[in-house]
Amino acid sequence: MLENFISMIEEYNPNCDVELIVKAYNFAEAAHEGQMRKSGERFFSHPVEVAKILIQLQMDSSTIAAGLLHDVIEDTYYGYKELRLEFGEEIAELVEGVTKLTRLSFESKEERQAENLRKMFIAMAKDIRVILIKLADRLHNMRTLKYQSDEKKKEKAMETLEIFAPIANRLGISRIKWELEDLCLRYIDTDGYYELVEKVAQKRKDREMFINTVISQLHEKLEEFEIESEISGRPKHFYSIYRKMKYQGKSFDEIFDFLAIRVLVGSIKDCYGVLGVVHTLWKPIPGRFKDYIAMPKPNMYQSLHTTVIGPKGDPFEIQIRTYEMHQIAEYGIAAHWKYKENKTDAEQADIDDKLAWLRQMLEWEKETKDPKEFMESLKIDLFTNEVFVFTPKGKVISLPTGSTPIDFAYKIHSDIGNKCVGAKVDGRIVPIDYKLKNGNIVEILTSSSSNGPSRDWLKIVKSSQAAARIKQWFKKERREENIVKGKELLDKELRRKGIILTEANLAKISNVISKKLSLPTEEDLYAAIGYGGITLNQVIPKIRDHIKKDAPKETIEELPQVSNQKQQHHDRKNKKSQGVTVKGIDNIMIRFARCCNPVPGDDIVGYITRGRGVSVHRSDCPSLKESAETTERYIEVDWDTTKPICFNVEIQIRASDRKGLLSELTKILSEARVTVTSLNARTNKEKIALLNLVLEITDTEDLDKLMTKFRHVKGVLDVFRVLT
Repeated sequence: MLENFISMIEEYNPNCDVELIVKAYNFAEAAHEGQMRKSGERFFSHPVEVAKILIQLQMDSSTIAAGLLHDVIEDTYYGYKELRLEFGEEIAELVEGVTKLTRLSFESKEERQAENLRKMFIAMAKDIRVILIKLADRLHNMRTLKYQSDEKKKEKAMETLEIFAPIANRLGISRIKWELEDLCLRYIDTDGYYELVEKVAQKRKDREMFINTVISQLHEKLEEFEIESEISGRPKHFYSIYRKMKYQGKSFDEIFDFLAIRVLVGSIKDCYGVLGVVHTLWKPIPGRFKDYIAMPKPNMYQSLHTTVIGPKGDPFEIQIRTYEMHQIAEYGIAAHWKYKENKTDAEQADIDDKLAWLRQMLEWEKETKDPKEFMESLKIDLFTNEVFVFTPKGKVISLPTGSTPIDFAYKIHSDIGNKCVGAKVDGRIVPIDYKLKNGNIVEILTSSSSNGPSRDWLKIVKSSQAAARIKQWFKKERREENIVKGKELLDKELRRKGIILTEANLAKISNVISKKLSLPTEEDLYAAIGYGGITLNQVIPKIRDHIKKDAPKETIEELPQVSNQKQQHHDRKNKKSQGVTVKGIDNIMIRFARCCNPVPGDDIVGYITRGRGVSVHRSDCPSLKESAETTERYIEVDWDTTKPICFNVEIQIRASDRKGLLSELTKILSEARVTVTSLNARTNKEKIALLNLVLEITDTEDLDKLMTKFRHVKGVLDVFRVLT
């Protein structure tokens, strides 16, 4: 077996380090001695198969050796130090990068998964071979997944489909991506998979006849034009067909383009020559031509795609590329790199450029402490389709589908995003929530007097990069505000959960919790809550645990929870005509704070004033800073939605000054039947119109709808609520 193993490597790499491979092979075999897989095979068969997949990717000697050793740290008594002594730091680092965090304890399965992935991404940012080994490991595990329990099969298949197949795609390794997706489908929807396999098999004879006819016609025509080529047919993979049937609602018989003809030629010039020949033979379908040669995908993929009407009226796709492009399409970063023993500086720089997305992704996500948020943003980065737009100078920028000008601005530079006041798309001003489309030319309007991003932008942006940059701005620029807001949010959530702590004990416990979350001080904890870096769901359970273990009983008072119908009926009787109820208190004067003008739907807090009843504020009201040290005067209040009541709220509209602007805005107000109690309009030095309107609104839902309509008016740059 070992001789066969070495001969496979020497076929593509005659200069391979045979001694290193033999040593790693023997070491791994001895380390895993006596260990068995669930299939009944020796455990050592797994690292051998992983190494074979790496050989198919034509990887270097060190990577193959690390593939043989990849489970040694995790599953044997050998550790990192032993591997470093035996094989050197390079191979030890590769194995360590693939090894899971099995010896650490986590509060949830999701947290364990998130931290394992975070560790792996950090390792692959240093050396991309880490993820190539991990992909090979996952591929062989998926090939042998049938020996696992049904629950484990689905869990592993979903994780592979959501994380590892997209990673393979992002690295351009389509050969591994397609196989992973098809294997996942087998376990996620077993019946659907085998039904599809059967239907495809039934049409195999017709498909082969069709492909042979098309290849013959095209080959004959290309010979006339003296274009040397290699033509082959390629059926779509099962998962690709399955997605079309499931998400586009098509039956199998309605899918005609599950065939593709691939044409390989010697030069880019010949690629476009073949395209011309194809379009003279068969009629192209409008809108189905894609030029990935002029505009390569971020994963380095290059090819021409065109869909044409075939000899019998059925559409089919033709892909045209050079031999070199085909190697990269199949093997991605592995084909581009191949870890030559002596890479030049230029080659290394080229590799680094192609992996810039990985380092950017790590930079954006290192701020994220919440495992759930990390996993969601990771899936967005890896899995979403992309839209390609241009800067005014013609540079291609790729963004997740559904991205807005704000996403574009932050992709260019953080300062551009922070100073953004509007955008032009294809020469005309658009609202900031405009969904960018392929081919758009985007220009960002900035202002040095900008107050920075709005928190509302977090609801608009699509890319995790933009969201992270916005949170980072609030973290740095509004630290004091974030501390106050975070403390308020924590105090309110504790009260809602029925936990009352003295100010001193809250400070003491917060200081302990901040250390557990790797934050220097309690103020850093409050600030992180305030800007959204840490969620209350991460903090509250830790506070409960600390109280149960260490805090004296007199520091906490459990409030009775309303659970019976009699109490609920009593609460309904206590609802106030002002639109707000105060928990546990009846017949008390309530007034709404003018500083923030809360509206139903806003998160609110009550503040017990001296002699003037309860003042109701938005929980993020800046004026509450002054009361941050007297949180014992805060009280829980809720909106009474039984009677619709109008509330005054002020908004500001920023727009490019033009004739007819006010007329269009007032028309929207008239159609929405919204009363305007005050309007102030002016224009600044930069010819930006600023309109402040005080409106009568019943709840935030109506307000959000109205603000969205304003944003879609030509020339409107931004719309936001005003806190005085």
